[in-house]
Amino acid sequence: MIGLSKFFQIRYTAIALSALGSAWSLARLIAGDSTGPLFLLCAALLYIGIRDLRQTRSSILRSYPIIGHLRFFFEFIRPEVRQYFFENDIEAAPFSRAQRSLVYQRAKGESDKRPFGTELSVYGEGYEWMNHSVAPSKLDSHDFRIIIGPDTAQPYSASVFNISAMSFGALSANAILALNAGAKRGGFAHDTGEGSISMHHRVNGGDLIWEIGSGYFGCRNDDGSFNVDKFTDNARDPQVKMVEIKLSQGAKPGHGGVLPGPKVTIEIADARGVPVGVDCVSPASHSAFSTPVEMMHFIQKLRELSGGKPTGFKLCIGHPWEWFALVKAMLSTGITPDFIVVDGAEGGTGAAPLEFTDHVGSPMQEGLLLVHNTLRGVGLRDKIRIGCAGKVVSAFDIARLMALGADWCNAARGFMFALGCIQAQHCHTGQCPTGVTAQDPLRQQSLVVPDKAERVYNFHHQTLEALMELVQAAGLEHPQDITAHHIVRRTASGHVQSLAQLVLLALPEGALLRNSLEGLPLIYQQSWPLANADSFRLQA
Repeated sequence: MIGLSKFFQIRYTAIALSALGSAWSLARLIAGDSTGPLFLLCAALLYIGIRDLRQTRSSILRSYPIIGHLRFFFEFIRPEVRQYFFENDIEAAPFSRAQRSLVYQRAKGESDKRPFGTELSVYGEGYEWMNHSVAPSKLDSHDFRIIIGPDTAQPYSASVFNISAMSFGALSANAILALNAGAKRGGFAHDTGEGSISMHHRVNGGDLIWEIGSGYFGCRNDDGSFNVDKFTDNARDPQVKMVEIKLSQGAKPGHGGVLPGPKVTIEIADARGVPVGVDCVSPASHSAFSTPVEMMHFIQKLRELSGGKPTGFKLCIGHPWEWFALVKAMLSTGITPDFIVVDGAEGGTGAAPLEFTDHVGSPMQEGLLLVHNTLRGVGLRDKIRIGCAGKVVSAFDIARLMALGADWCNAARGFMFALGCIQAQHCHTGQCPTGVTAQDPLRQQSLVVPDKAERVYNFHHQTLEALMELVQAAGLEHPQDITAHHIVRRTASGHVQSLAQLVLLALPEGALLRNSLEGLPLIYQQSWPLANADSFRLQA
């Protein structure tokens, strides 16, 4: 039930005025005044407002009855008027109008086919395409999967496209419910984010990747240290398929976080294992380990405590010698993670200082290539699966990243768009107009879980169908068959080259184990010798 104090917020002004206008004009009409036209107008608007509040398809109209139609009016009279009013916002937003439109179409189950060819300039610098075959293949299914942790007690058959880490608290309860319900129906994974597993993650039973950050939420002692018993209880839940240690994320690599006390509700406190109403601090670094070797032993410990579930870590690549130190620790201990997720600096739904979002951390392509090639160079690539995240929206994005060495891709904002996010960029204010990030129960009502769960499923389903069409067009059998030779780019000089010619993709197997690094890229010659398995710091 909507309270009066909440009802008379600005977003309900139109329906409130329509109700008052209807009542006043009806009273005047009964008194004999000629207010019939005004009564009909107000009554019509009131009817529209009530219908907006009761419908389940549009979050905008549920949050902004009557006035929300203005947004769709401007969309309808595109492109001239919409561009005039909204172009600056669109250009400043992280995703283009075309990318958002693609997600919305697929999420709604609409056709994504378009006439009159590409909107991109095929002659422009940086234009990329995928070469096709004159002998296309024919596949029976678009349910592309990979096995993560084949040597563990509980290996996981994962989709090549999954929901990236977004915590409950950053997202609303209804958003978590819809994401997990869509994941359950589509048979793909839902990363919890470092906010741990909430009651809302458990309702629909979708596969979970439990992300554990430096705050150890869901498995912490009162002083913020790691708690073995709490971890074991959560990790052995059959719904949890993998365990992921978060070293850093693309939104704010090397930066901790604070959820202010007033935002720490009972539900959030219960999920994270922290006091209600007290600042929830996520430190910049872990306390359970301080060296690369200690981290490998921590990974092994979590794998054992979870009952043998695939265990790995996520990071945005920063200092190369720190990444190399982790690899040397794998070699010295004989302990390897089952997977590594490379988060690109261009990704990240988390709120962060502008300087971090724009200028800290390696972009996904560079980070992915360094991880892929380093593991090849030490002979571990076949043992470790690599996932990646960072502005992954389309089937071509997935194909391109798999050509660069990824085994699977995660997406955050793409699935947020499927939930109805319009990039209003009010996530941090609690005033999200579509209920995706709002903790206010009233605003969350605008996000209807069954409808948005269907859209989450549709987005995943149609994106993988499009990926299947790309794989077939190239004459292949699986996205993992896509190589850098299939992707072509027009360079600044106007030359056309495959990605295999433009980036280092094939560091010779075992090249970093040889006595000499001569002939290898400079980053290996300079930083590999400086890395130390016993410390994240530079070796003198």
